[in-house]
Amino acid sequence: MDDMTPELALKHIWTLAGCDPTALHSVTLTGADPGLPSVYRVGSLASASIAATGLAAAEYQRLRTGHRQHVTVEMRRALASFRSERYLRVDDGPPPALRDPVTGFYETRDGRWIQLHTNFAHHLRGVLQVLGCENDPAAVAAAIRNWDGATLDQTLADAGLCAALIRTPDEWAALDQAKAIRGLPLFEIERIGDAPAEPPRASDADRTLTGVRVLDLSRIIAGPVAGRALAQHGADVLMINGPHLPNIAPLVIDNGRGKRSALVDLRDAAGREVLRGLAADADVFLQAYRPGALAARGFGPEELARARPGIVYVSVSAYGHQGPWAQRRGFDSLVQSASGIAFTERQAAGWNEPKHLPCQALDHATGYLAAFGAMVALARRATEGGSWHVRVSLAQTGRWLQSLGQIADGWQAHDVTLDDVRDCLTTVESEFGRVLGVQPAEVLDETPAYFALPPARIGAHEAKWA
Repeated sequence: MDDMTPELALKHIWTLAGCDPTALHSVTLTGADPGLPSVYRVGSLASASIAATGLAAAEYQRLRTGHRQHVTVEMRRALASFRSERYLRVDDGPPPALRDPVTGFYETRDGRWIQLHTNFAHHLRGVLQVLGCENDPAAVAAAIRNWDGATLDQTLADAGLCAALIRTPDEWAALDQAKAIRGLPLFEIERIGDAPAEPPRASDADRTLTGVRVLDLSRIIAGPVAGRALAQHGADVLMINGPHLPNIAPLVIDNGRGKRSALVDLRDAAGREVLRGLAADADVFLQAYRPGALAARGFGPEELARARPGIVYVSVSAYGHQGPWAQRRGFDSLVQSASGIAFTERQAAGWNEPKHLPCQALDHATGYLAAFGAMVALARRATEGGSWHVRVSLAQTGRWLQSLGQIADGWQAHDVTLDDVRDCLTTVESEFGRVLGVQPAEVLDETPAYFALPPARIGAHEAKWA
């Protein structure tokens, strides 16, 4: 697909969702790949997914006002958004530490490569237990040289740990999980129940999603980016964390902008009752637990559609909701490793070891697609009623990126430093200190996207609606 452009990618997203094609005339996209060092069209992915989100926000506002507004997305700004966690700074301090030292690529006994993901302490402990070695990258590397790659990959997966064998695109395509993903579209927006129409709340505010209440039960990047994207268009986003669940501090700050944050323990009946009460008054229920995990607690899409007719339930997963890997724990970099992306980037650049994309592109694109799907479903609810379920996954997004074709010398593009994107950043005072972060990339003529709230520490607010 040598002629793939951001405009064509946006048209694909918009058409797949069944949205009004005339709205595409109200979008201007500027810039061309490669915007970052990669053979993949990461810039087109960024521009298209962010523009779709901005355009869906504009269309939801049109239901309120009756007229359209223009949306503009500049690729360099979209790519800055796709690297928001990398450009984050607190009190002019150093770049954020996002990875545990053991996370990375390791060569196996049979000459394969495997990637470990040990950014959570309990995942690190589990990996070290399987390997029987010390918490030291050199000791881990020595232990892994005693394993064949595929055996270690399966052993770690069976133990509920986070790793991925580096596969070629062909090896990935032959797996049952890849075949399951192949049968799914890029995203799904399905009606799952009947409910009366709920037009946008009348408002003279300058925010598209004023009055829309979002419960954000997600951590790390993809789900939180979805919640952040809804917050930047005016939604009341309440982030819900379990008191026992691990987080990564810089991501709490970066993806917490625009949101309030509360603690609710779903392990006990009182906590589940609190969440049920919140969900009864919510418009969007966004969750990124593994498929079925919340349903086991009584918070599946069908249960919530019965309890709160008109709910928009958004599910974000790693490997998709179908196939043998549906329950496998995964992160953006692991999906890149498993699906052939890291192999392809390595091959193109002639590196000795696997090479990831220059940003967490699957995370960010999946997050924006989740927010897009939520807004499309809200618009459908406004006009035809119903309860809705939106489903996205990192693996489906990765498959789509791979389908957009490659740029042979794209890996030679210049990297983009913090100083290169200073005009894309803004500063806000917060309880963490002075936070420098990337501004929303989509520009809407009449309802600008911005963060009304600074990031807050986990559990800073009460578990109740404003």
